[in-house]
Amino acid sequence: MFYRRKIILALIQLLGGELEKIRIQKLLFLYSQKKKKPEYEFIPYKFGCYSFSVKADLNTMVKNSSLLENENYYIKNNSDDFVKMLKIDDKKILIEVVQLYSTMNINTLIKHTYINFPYYAINSTIASKILDEQQLQKVMCSKKETNETILFTIGYEGVSLEKYLNKLVSNDVKLLVDVRKNSLSMKFGFSKSLLKKYCESLGIEYIHIPEVGINSDQRQELNTQQDYNALFEVYKKTTLKETDVYQNKIIDLLSKYKRIALTCFEADICQCHRKPLAEAIAKNTIFEYELKHI
Repeated sequence: MFYRRKIILALIQLLGGELEKIRIQKLLFLYSQKKKKPEYEFIPYKFGCYSFSVKADLNTMVKNSSLLENENYYIKNNSDDFVKMLKIDDKKILIEVVQLYSTMNINTLIKHTYINFPYYAINSTIASKILDEQQLQKVMCSKKETNETILFTIGYEGVSLEKYLNKLVSNDVKLLVDVRKNSLSMKFGFSKSLLKKYCESLGIEYIHIPEVGINSDQRQELNTQQDYNALFEVYKKTTLKETDVYQNKIIDLLSKYKRIALTCFEADICQCHRKPLAEAIAKNTIFEYELKHI
């Protein structure tokens, strides 16, 4: 079993073997905020701090019967002592979180997270109902909003779904342009349908333009930077010369949305086709904006 799932089961165990669904994300969030390298990261969702990865793990544990669930609760479904399985420091933090927050009613718990971590409340649909004017203003100040037009590029290699989404949110990206030839991914959350769903839940639109991608069979045996450079030289002479209409479409989208991001897999911009693609777009005579890799 993944260690991160043991954290969830240990939390439920410490709370008597069952935990309200509405509370579990908040308590795991507060636990994560006390760690330098948390098992889960969170995004500013419509109900405040939320982790799609936590929800996916909960669903998996229900399917494999590690947990039971009803309308309101998750229920630990075995006798294993998961608290004993935790690292010493993690156990200490988890017990502290339970002692500090488990007796709070849900409204108090939500309010506590909103006041102390205002960024995670920026998309909340209930913030105005539970915060006073000064507290709500602090939330609004945490929201990045700008009229500056920028073409961003972003890769998802080596980062969690939530960290990736937070990069988009913190840069006020309005539209994600997927430039992968094949939009399927083995990495959780990054296949087309899920990525579109998760982006739209944060008010970020999604579009897939596979025509500017590179076929997977061309990406074999890329062992050195020279291999990548050779691939991209071919890409510039072929795909980029054949896809003017799609590059102009991206410029039109940038003009409309003001802040869009081209996305692909590689973390290293020098090993991804989004770099020559973005640079070709930026050289277009009608492009008069900033280009930024995040």
